[in-house]
Amino acid sequence: MELSDYIRILRKSWLVIVVTTLLGLAAAAGYSLTRTPLYESQSVVFVQSQAGTGTVSELQQGSTFAQSRITTYVSLVREPVVMNPVITELGLNVNADELAESVKSSSPLNSTLIQITVQDPDPVMAADIANSLGASLAATVERIDTPAGQEQSAIKLTRVRDAVAAYAPVSPNVPLNLALGVLLGLAVGIGIAVLRSVLDTRVRSPRDVEQLTDRPLIGAIPLDPKAKERPLIIQADPLNPRSEAFRSLRTNLQFLEMDGGHTFVITSSIPTEGKSTTTLNLAIALADSGKRVALVDTDLRKPKVAEYLGIEGGTGLTDVLIGRAKVSDVLLPWGNRSLYVLPAGKIPPNPSELLGSARMKKLLEALSKEFDIVLCDAPPLLPVTDAAVLSRVTSGAIMAVAVGKTTTHQLEGALDALETVGAKVAGVVLTMVPTKGADAYGYGYGYGYGGYGYKTPAVKGVAAKAKAPAPKRRATAKASVSAADADSDAFDDLLKPS
Repeated sequence: MELSDYIRILRKSWLVIVVTTLLGLAAAAGYSLTRTPLYESQSVVFVQSQAGTGTVSELQQGSTFAQSRITTYVSLVREPVVMNPVITELGLNVNADELAESVKSSSPLNSTLIQITVQDPDPVMAADIANSLGASLAATVERIDTPAGQEQSAIKLTRVRDAVAAYAPVSPNVPLNLALGVLLGLAVGIGIAVLRSVLDTRVRSPRDVEQLTDRPLIGAIPLDPKAKERPLIIQADPLNPRSEAFRSLRTNLQFLEMDGGHTFVITSSIPTEGKSTTTLNLAIALADSGKRVALVDTDLRKPKVAEYLGIEGGTGLTDVLIGRAKVSDVLLPWGNRSLYVLPAGKIPPNPSELLGSARMKKLLEALSKEFDIVLCDAPPLLPVTDAAVLSRVTSGAIMAVAVGKTTTHQLEGALDALETVGAKVAGVVLTMVPTKGADAYGYGYGYGYGGYGYKTPAVKGVAAKAKAPAPKRRATAKASVSAADADSDAFDDLLKPS
């Protein structure tokens, strides 16, 4: 991952990081408050040789001998032979092993000093224990290090610094504990954020798409929380940033170099990725630019085009494919534009067979000759094979991918389904792109100028924010097509009812 990816992860999971950091701080504070304060006192004992104090050589030998004994005496401090006299003297209610846990002894390098450090909840008691241990150590060394037959030991221990009661506790170290708690909480939060990002297989950025296909990204449609209330956003609110995104998609689509005409299947990996609203708004945007557009509802399982456009959809594509109606009878004009809609009609028992039939291929060929652009709203690829079958007889498929919803495995499976049947992927459209938050990074550029220089098309009787027009009667459809096409009879002849 690049630096920008980590920044996006931190922006996206900032709340988790803040919570874990606060939890770490709270845990450290709780730990510090529940610990018993400990005070530390230290006494220092000097070790010297008492033998051979006459010449320099003897002094040197005595110092060397004393240093050689230092390690032994440091360890001796925590032994019962030194501890027990102190326990008896001070009347402590502990044994030697328990007292040893609060005592540390050490010696600086190349010195003959022994440091005895004691920690205790009572600062006065800590000082008394340290001083008593120093005295007990001196007495013990003199007793056990005195050779038989001699009156004194060759080594003498002298307490050179008495322990004093401390004013402030050394434990718990509250500032250090709080700092460690914050760092630990921060590290845990960042770890959780990175782990969530690694385990999250949903499509979040164009890079996720680029890793699966080399087909171009031709559009990014921002998320609209009110999409269900106004699916035809380009008709309801032409100045909306989402409307501008569809016009950008229209421009990019017109520059696609595809062999075999401009007939496109718009599909997705799974349901509810916004492929139907993308198809409808794209069709309207193309018609607004002066293109003659045919919109065919090829979703013969859950058709939505007629419902969204507010037209009669009881008769449509299925009637044409079984030879029960002419194309011109069911191809309806919409919105006083050069946009003609072929609804799905009745839901058949064999959608895949109808869409893969020779008659469907002939229909698309006929429509591609009469219109500049033909758009087919198809079912998602993973649940059914309809879109894959249909994409074989079109210029290509346009994949709608919902950001934050579609997983990379689902998108890969959909692309594999198209590749299996030899279909082309014309491009990818990202839908439901967040306009705020970490995932919006890289998408928001230009959306702030959604209405810049744009004028609402002059549509007679329809305001810029009006609802979809009322349903058209099929009786006027043929007349409308005939008025637009001088050769409508030849168009109907291409698909004579059987």
